[in-house]
Amino acid sequence: MRAVIQRVSQASVTVAGKQISRIESGLLVLLGIEEADTGEDIPWLSTKIVQLRIFDDEQGVMNRSVQDVDGGIILVSQFTLHAATKKGNRPSYIRAAKPPQAKILYEQMISQLQKDLGKEIGTGEFQAHMEVALVNDGPVTILIDTKNKE
Repeated sequence: MRAVIQRVSQASVTVAGKQISRIESGLLVLLGIEEADTGEDIPWLSTKIVQLRIFDDEQGVMNRSVQDVDGGIILVSQFTLHAATKKGNRPSYIRAAKPPQAKILYEQMISQLQKDLGKEIGTGEFQAHMEVALVNDGPVTILIDTKNKE
């Protein structure tokens, strides 16, 4: 799984003209699921997201997590995070999980994040065309890949 984690001062997801998720301060997480991913990736990634210390403390040092600041999370499934661009100019998505597998893992990730954060999170709509709006705070953007745990 690949996650692009963006610290935001606000974010929202709109589908067919209707806003389905909105947060103020928190994290917008774009999640790419590949065929090799399993449910075993979820607890590690969820814990990492919830405990990632990328919010400022009183001294202006990034020393607080989204949990510490009582922030929100929006999780959006994005298969294009597994685009292969080595050949030609048209990306290949062959490594991205097929929709049935990806949807199951996406829903498991939603549940795990809600459990770890201790409250409901916002989401996108799986396989829908979405308009994702955000104000990246910092900017702070972190990339995490469960296959490369650095």
